[in-house]
Amino acid sequence: MTRKPARLLRALLVLCLLAPGAGCAADEPDPLVVLGPWTGQEGAAFEAALEKLDDGTGREYTYEGTRSLRETLLSQLEADAPPDVAILNSIGELTEYARRGRLRPLADEAAERAYSPWAPPLLVDRANRRYWVPLKVDVKSLVWSEEGASSEDPEWCVGLASQATSGWPGTDWIEDILLHQAGDGFYEKWATGREKWSSPAVERAWTTWARLLGDRDPASVRLSLTTSYEGESVQGEGKPRGLLDSPAFGGCTHEHQSAFVRYLYTDDKVRVEPSARFLDGRPEYRDAYEVAGDMAAVFSDDPAAQELVERLSSPGGRQAWRDAADPPVRPLFPDTAELPPASDDDPFEQEIASLLTSRARTLCFDASDVMPPELRDAFHRAVLEYFRDPAPGHLKSLLEQLDTVSARVDDDYSGDRSFRPPQDICADTGG
Repeated sequence: MTRKPARLLRALLVLCLLAPGAGCAADEPDPLVVLGPWTGQEGAAFEAALEKLDDGTGREYTYEGTRSLRETLLSQLEADAPPDVAILNSIGELTEYARRGRLRPLADEAAERAYSPWAPPLLVDRANRRYWVPLKVDVKSLVWSEEGASSEDPEWCVGLASQATSGWPGTDWIEDILLHQAGDGFYEKWATGREKWSSPAVERAWTTWARLLGDRDPASVRLSLTTSYEGESVQGEGKPRGLLDSPAFGGCTHEHQSAFVRYLYTDDKVRVEPSARFLDGRPEYRDAYEVAGDMAAVFSDDPAAQELVERLSSPGGRQAWRDAADPPVRPLFPDTAELPPASDDDPFEQEIASLLTSRARTLCFDASDVMPPELRDAFHRAVLEYFRDPAPGHLKSLLEQLDTVSARVDDDYSGDRSFRPPQDICADTGG
């Protein structure tokens, strides 16, 4: 399998069309285009895994990695030039694309690996089918802390900025709190639009977050609103580092953040543990975990796209990806039967993998990534507004606004073409 930059391949195709006598092969297939979220080390490892999946056909491909995934995909769809395969982390967006007729149902081989809760079946045109498969997964119900720091009175590091999607670290907090206070049944109904934002349980999750963070002066609030999880200002430059290691956050001892940040903490001065003990939750929900994933979906009718998704999600594809990745960015996978054993060179990976394979009783997909994009974006904005001003009256207004947005989504789309996501976004693992 050869690899050429997408722009070069498209330029060569144009030249062939303009100069039919130039010796271009008329029956040479177009390159297979994969659009995904990984850049840098992660992107290089994924590309290396793609190269190892050569099936001997000589089919060319190109990987396009971008941090502006939704904007890039939407522009390609508007230009009627979608990728063959796109890798997204939002069930809400995938649902929208499937019900607009942009996604192709998965072939049987890949559909068998559409594990819950990452890839529930979706009803489209009266048929219940699988439209995406998880390639890589993360655990979100985690707390990172300085080794030796007391957990009795944490000083929380908070970075809420993330360019166009600022606010999601705060939504992760509220979702995790709600899951551990109200349980997976309520969480599932709320995330899929069947419980109101203004309900007492949801309101309590927001006020618990504010109480756990404690009083913050205006300078601290500004810092959190303009700093990402990498501990650098959005406009800043320099090597990424975790908030626990960032000089600007001197004095903070704990961070609530997903498993993917382990690449920022590569020494033995930081530990990771489940978040439940910190969230003022109920004991019966202690073994519930919020999770996220990067899911592959097929946007073209090219059979090679289906074959690629099947190979990427296969044991061989996963092993190739693991082998190509450095330990801090080595992917985790969603099922226990085919999950390669965690490597002993990365204690964080061992700890987090054990949660997925044996210790978790319930896994629930990230609620904001389940919601229709319009509602998810409103949730992000509301979190930022609440962080600026956690007054009770302000919270009441914000939750009423979210109820309004939620109702509008239902009014705009109904029936079989509803953009509401599937309802089964929590799964009992038997752990």
